[in-house]
Amino acid sequence: MTATAELTAAPKLPFWRKPRVMDRVEQVAIVVMWIFLVQRVEISGNPYAPLLLISETAVALFALIRRPTHKLSMELGDWLLAITATSAGLLIIPGVTLVPALAPLGVFFAVGGNFVQAWAKLVLRRSFGVAPANRGIKLTGPYRYVRHPMYAGYLLVHVGVMILMFSPINMVIYAIGWWAQILRILAEERLLSQDPEYAAYMTTVRWRLIPGVF
Repeated sequence: MTATAELTAAPKLPFWRKPRVMDRVEQVAIVVMWIFLVQRVEISGNPYAPLLLISETAVALFALIRRPTHKLSMELGDWLLAITATSAGLLIIPGVTLVPALAPLGVFFAVGGNFVQAWAKLVLRRSFGVAPANRGIKLTGPYRYVRHPMYAGYLLVHVGVMILMFSPINMVIYAIGWWAQILRILAEERLLSQDPEYAAYMTTVRWRLIPGVF
């Protein structure tokens, strides 16, 4: 190999930074956090606590069956954002419903959000992922309205959870999680916009998460 070729060759990643290895580590971390969430829900006295498990169980399940890809961001910052955003829902502590009169509204948001995120996941099927990656471009279903409908569904669920089981700790968890989620969305789109099909899609569907806002 010539000196020029050596300079232009891509650096060899350490074993733990290879896409397949990082994929597996991510899957194990999600499942472990999900198990602890199930335990917290089981001992909670809040009758609405099981609503937490709907979206988070879907996250764990689809993370396990997703399609592997090499078109995966290997930026450590992108991975940290993805893990932080995903961990938010899995770290929530079921508390009490402070305002029982608002419980129906909380249930409405939680159920509606779970419907939206489940619809998005069914469209994605095995293309679901946590870290930024291109596992195939989806343009149908809820993706006709916003570019990240699954995250929009999570947002509705999280609003419902805050109504049904508010606590300062949960507020901090969600605040950190959504700070990471917004940065994660931007990181995902930097990767996906390299695909001409997605770049064209961005011009057709203007809003990322909330129509008229973001």
